[in-house]
Amino acid sequence: MVPAITVGFLSPYSGIYPHYAHHLFTGWLLGMGLDPARQHTVQFVQEYTEMGGMKTTEAAARKLLFFNRVDILSGLISYKAVPGIIPLIEKERRPAFFFDLGEYVPHFPYLSPDVFYASHQLWQSQYALGKWAASTFGGGGHMVMPVYEAGYHFNGAFRQGTISAGGQELQLTVLPFDENDPYKMELGAFFASLAKGPPPYVYAIFCGSMGRLFFQQWMASGFHKKVPLLVHETMAYDDILDDIRHTDLEIYTSSLWMREDENKVNQVFVRQFEQLAQQPANIYALMGYEAGLIWKELLPHAQKKDWDTVKQQLRTGVINGPCGEKNFYPASGFALPAPSIIKIATRNHQIHKIILDQGKGMRFDAKELEEIHNGSVSGWQNPFLCI
Repeated sequence: MVPAITVGFLSPYSGIYPHYAHHLFTGWLLGMGLDPARQHTVQFVQEYTEMGGMKTTEAAARKLLFFNRVDILSGLISYKAVPGIIPLIEKERRPAFFFDLGEYVPHFPYLSPDVFYASHQLWQSQYALGKWAASTFGGGGHMVMPVYEAGYHFNGAFRQGTISAGGQELQLTVLPFDENDPYKMELGAFFASLAKGPPPYVYAIFCGSMGRLFFQQWMASGFHKKVPLLVHETMAYDDILDDIRHTDLEIYTSSLWMREDENKVNQVFVRQFEQLAQQPANIYALMGYEAGLIWKELLPHAQKKDWDTVKQQLRTGVINGPCGEKNFYPASGFALPAPSIIKIATRNHQIHKIILDQGKGMRFDAKELEEIHNGSVSGWQNPFLCI
């Protein structure tokens, strides 16, 4: 009997998506085409990394590699936490296959031949949304977000999108942070600034429960439907909108994946996951499924511990997944996604979506990205998990 392949998974905390790792594992096994009788072929070993910072991530990686002796190191991780664990990975010469939602544009001062990245590239959808916003509503919008989200590259990517369409300078409001009440949301000053001169649109980045609270205050502010509201992709996920689907909300967003997409690969994924998990397909299941599609081809080599062949195929391999083409090694040039610009309206306990336009991705080595890196010096090491 061929021994199981063990995958060590670095798992940071998420209060909004506490079961994200299990959804990702389920998607991974489905993508590999492993039926229940063969799912023992791949075994996942989780190690908690708290908030996903450098020290806890390095300690967890060290335990998985040197104590658990896993075959593959994986996990949800920020690019900024990767450099500290690359020496551990290269010492063992086994592959590392990391996931990220795309809170940062890729930047690799050193690109390890042993480390691979399954990124959802959220920054791409925000770049596309910014470009569409400036083309549709004009320049001079107003961005609003808490301190936490301001530390990522979403606002920088959105801004570069507006610049590419000839947009004017954006206004920015970063809400004050209260250590005693991290979820406190004081929007009075923000609404007062809008009243002095309403902008052509507002772009909001809030996460989880803060997103729902922002929507409630926005609808009560007097600006709802008078000033177009554009929101970050994760704010418009169905599970976030579920609690307010009875309201009369109207928003615009950009999305890299829609559960309703009728392409055949996506519908196979959605059907298989929902039959097995008995809950709606989500972004983490999607990322796992995409990983499974490439690891399905790698499994025979992994079972033989032929890591050189596994890594070589990961450097050049491309899969055709629910979102189209996807690859996993930056030096090969990440496949460009095609974000959909969507108008969403909630009413009568329904969520209505209309695709208005199709955006274009930006190459990860484009010159504009240097400005995004230079403009974000927060050093946030934890992955974007809608904590």
